This record gives sequence, C-alpha cells and structure tokens, in this order.
Amino acid sequence: MMKKRIMITVAYDGSEYFGWQKQADKSCPTVQETLEKSLGVFFKQEINCIGASRTDRGVHAFGQRAVIEVYTTVPTEKLPMALHSFLPEDISVVDAVEVEENFHPRYDCIQKTYEYKIYNAKYRNPVFRKYSEFNHNNLDIIAMDAAAKALIGEHDFKSFAASGGSAKTSVRTIFDISVKKSGDFIIIRVTGNGFLYNMVRIIAGTLILAGEGKIDRRGVKEILEAKDRTKAGKTAGPQGLTLVEIKYDKY
Repeated sequence: MMKKRIMITVAYDGSEYFGWQKQADKSCPTVQETLEKSLGVFFKQEINCIGASRTDRGVHAFGQRAVIEVYTTVPTEKLPMALHSFLPEDISVVDAVEVEENFHPRYDCIQKTYEYKIYNAKYRNPVFRKYSEFNHNNLDIIAMDAAAKALIGEHDFKSFAASGGSAKTSVRTIFDISVKKSGDFIIIRVTGNGFLYNMVRIIAGTLILAGEGKIDRRGVKEILEAKDRTKAGKTAGPQGLTLVEIKYDKY
C-alpha cells in the first residue's frame, strides 16, 4: 500500500469549537483534533493534520486547507465522498488532491481570502447570531468601502494586530478589500498574502466606525501610520468571520 501526501479542503461551522488548532486541554474540542480522530477511524491509522490557517474559537471556514500523510488505496478524488459519514455534521472535507513531498499548506500559501459578515438591522435575529456580528446602526457602506481602500497594498499592520501573535513581522499585503450589502447583511471581503492575529476582525471593527461616521479614509491611514493597536476599532466578534479560500501556485 502506497503512502500518499494529500491536501484536503475543509469546511466547518466553528460555533462549537475552540478554534482550529489542537489544545492541551482535552475538554476544549477543536476542529483539528476532531478531524484527526474521524480520519483516524476511516483510515485505521494515526492521522496528523497540518493546517494552513489557525482560525480562532467560533470562526468558520469554507476553504481551510490541511495536509495529511496516509497509507490508502482509496482514490484521492473519491475521499470527500468516502469520508462523509465519518465526520460530524459541522465538519466536511470538500476536496482532496495529492501534493508533493516538500509542499507545506501554510508556508506555500500565496493568498488568503476572508469574509466578515455584519447583520445590520433594527433588531437582532437569533437565527444569525452564530454567523454574523449584529449592529443596529444605519451603517454607511459607501463610507466603509472608501475607508477600506486605504488598506490596500503593503503596509505595517501593527495597529490591526492583537497581542499574543507569533508573527516575526507585522508587514502584510492586502490585494483587495470590498464592502458590499446583501439584504440586511454587510459583507467585508478581504484578500491578502497573510494576516496577523485577529487582523481581519480588527479591520471589521474599524470599518464599522467608518460606517457610523466616526472615521474616514484619512482616519484609517492615520491608524496604519500610528502602528498602535489602541488607535484602531474594537475586535469584532469571531462569529462573523469565515475563511473563504486559500490559494497556492500549483494547487
């Protein structure tokens, strides 16, 4: 039986998990640990998932990526369907592809896309509480989008990074960012070469200030230049954040 190195694409509802990464405290279930256990049952061997992004507690994903090494005769393209009944209802493997031995899902990533969803209505809707941040103010999406454009390009995003991160540098590049409205939802979509700890959630909290008329594009530029976390908006809740896509040169 041949050993395969496979990259899987994983979708999950993060509501009941303490983030992606395994924790020493086994009373705190994580996506990685739950996925490894389920895959271990299917493949009948110990599985170690190397994830591309360490999403936080309550954060969701459409396109998380992880690499596993397994001995299996199951055709790689059939794995998503074969794994379906072995996974809990809030985790799904939606794609699988064989990768080279030296490929790493985190270090070889060239682009990540996140979406932050705000439920912008007069009253809360309990149905959306696990998947969006509620804001009852009449947010100006044109002002939010204009302010967001100040973040495009390579910048030092120290003002948009929470303490506790392990990044060696706070310089990142945002390729694109947009703010659009869909019904009662405002969706902030941001694509970059990488993100700092809580960076997207802090961007969302800052753009909410722009929507409330408290800052503008110039204000966002001043926050960037300050390199001071206290100058940016609050860290928006994790439930509004979804990891949409991770791209690579080859896969």
